[in-house]
Amino acid sequence: MIKNDPTQYAKPPRAQKTVDDIEKQDQQFKYLEKEELSLFLKTAKEHGLERDYAIFLTLAYSGARVGELCALKWSDINMNDFTIKITKTYYNPRNVTNEYQLLTPKTSKSIRTIELDPYVFEVLAQLKLKQNEIKQMNIDTYYDHDFVFAKTEQNKGYPELIKTIHNRMRRLLRLAGLNEKLSPHSLRHTHVSLLAEAGADIFQIIERLGHSSDEQIRTVYLHVTKTMKKEASQKFSELMKNL
Repeated sequence: MIKNDPTQYAKPPRAQKTVDDIEKQDQQFKYLEKEELSLFLKTAKEHGLERDYAIFLTLAYSGARVGELCALKWSDINMNDFTIKITKTYYNPRNVTNEYQLLTPKTSKSIRTIELDPYVFEVLAQLKLKQNEIKQMNIDTYYDHDFVFAKTEQNKGYPELIKTIHNRMRRLLRLAGLNEKLSPHSLRHTHVSLLAEAGADIFQIIERLGHSSDEQIRTVYLHVTKTMKKEASQKFSELMKNL
């Protein structure tokens, strides 16, 4: 037996990607175009189960990880400044409601404050009113630990399971006729793609998503949307016409 792990500070070499690897990776990127996102959110509003619209609206408008969303407490929500604080993430690998843990975020850069559209806070305010009614009706059994996206059926008050959010998103995608292979993380991809389309620079995107380096953004998140691809093609065509 040895007391120390000799590989503790070892870093495995980073594999050099081939052209084929990069092309395959690009094909795996899954996100929604802005028209598709609008349709998805409309479907969530009109046909979603309880809390669906608030959950997916917040994910789409914040770019937050689904674990960060599940860990949100009302003390993290500032209705006056229209901001949310990301300070923790939800961990529950066995998907057992009362076995969850709240952990520190992925990296120190993941601790951040995000400004959102005021409309998101209108929806959250409605959610809080409904939640307060449920608390009053179940005052002796409600698990009152201030979670924003708390269960309202069984285990009332506990944070929602990530698995449940995945299942609910698949249902809405099916109803909307969209790609059912998308996941809540796809909304994070979507957020960044649309930020790029709107003209946000790489540093703004890094700060908003809580990344530690722009390399991750460039290689994983900063996808070019159909609109941007079309603009690039048009610019090249115009350049050639002017020769």
